[in-house]
Order: sequence, then C-alpha cells, then structure tokens
Amino acid sequence: MGHDLKRNKQIALNFYKTAYEGNPRKAVELYVGNQYIQHNPDVKDGKEGFIEYFERMQKEYPDKSIEFVRSIAEGNMVALHTHQVWPDNDEYITMDFFRFDDNGKIIEHWDAIQQIPDKAAHNNKMY
Repeated sequence: MGHDLKRNKQIALNFYKTAYEGNPRKAVELYVGNQYIQHNPDVKDGKEGFIEYFERMQKEYPDKSIEFVRSIAEGNMVALHTHQVWPDNDEYITMDFFRFDDNGKIIEHWDAIQQIPDKAAHNNKMY
C-alpha cells in the first residue's frame, strides 16, 4: 500500500511537537498505532515509556524549545532534523526517524542526538 508522504510528514511533526511541548499522552492517542517500538536507549519501549519520558522532560525542563529544521519522507519513513535549546543555552541537534503503519500511524522510532560544540573547524551551522 502506498503512503501519503505529505500527511506522514505532518503527523511526525505534530506528534513530536505535541509531546515535546508537554502533552505526550495526547500525542500518543492521536498519532501512534497499536504498537510503539522505541530504539532510544534512554526511553523505555512502548507507548507508556514514551509518555513517561516526555512528561519527565516537561517537568524538569519546561523552558526547552525546539525548531524543526527539515523533514523528509520516503516510503513508510519520516526523518526530522531538529535544533533544540535546553536550559543554560545547551543546544542539541537531533535526527529522528519514524516508521508508519499502513493506517498513517507511527509505530517505531530511532534517533541520534549531538550536542552543538562551542568550537568547530568551520563556520557552518549543524542545522
């Protein structure tokens, strides 16, 4: 079955933004399928693990912010490139990958996170 790439990109953005800004339970209810397989080693597998992690992040770091730099969709996958700012101007770049089921629901997640260093060998941004 074909995937609606534009719709899946919007779902991934909505899902991540809703969870990141403090409502992961709503994000799961709206955008996650029957299962949720997690590959981030700091987050428990499954829907409740995801909810628990993002509720804790919201409580501990309510002033964090996120900018979605780009999104790419192919087949049943969506990739998001983000720029995140945490307390004390601690900045990170993430690459998140979401796998969708045939109903347009997110069912699997991988990510890579890198802190933006104070110094770089060039003047190019990481986002």
